[in-house]
Amino acid sequence: MLCPYCRAQSSKVVDKRDNNQTNVIRRRRECLVCEKRYTTYERLTSIDLNVVKRSGRTEKFDREKLKAGINRAVKKRAIGDSKIDEIIDDIELKLLNRKATEIRSTDIGKMVLTRLKKIDEIGYILFSAVYNGFNDIDDLSDAIKIIKTS
Repeated sequence: MLCPYCRAQSSKVVDKRDNNQTNVIRRRRECLVCEKRYTTYERLTSIDLNVVKRSGRTEKFDREKLKAGINRAVKKRAIGDSKIDEIIDDIELKLLNRKATEIRSTDIGKMVLTRLKKIDEIGYILFSAVYNGFNDIDDLSDAIKIIKTS
């Protein structure tokens, strides 16, 4: 672990907190050279899960790919990276608790939509436009009706 201040490799852990809900470990560290403190977060780097795409092709679940997709849809919205990370952490936790090792990409898309709907209606519409492949104004109108009725 490199110190972000002096780039030294030696540090000690001052405090450690586990978050069992998100599978993230928070460690408060102190550099043994410059004596400054910093925080690191550890999370499960990969989950053994295959995603079945709409085309039928299968690929490994990729957290960063999911994050990039959400970021593309909501890039001009006031949704911070920490909120997007919370959404992804929540989805990953749900996926980890499933017994199946395969999930359809459409199911992941629905999970994202459910969470975006709660935090940002415009973000929901923007993601839905890409996810559902809006073809005309009627598709947009239908998505707006969904938001208004819930």
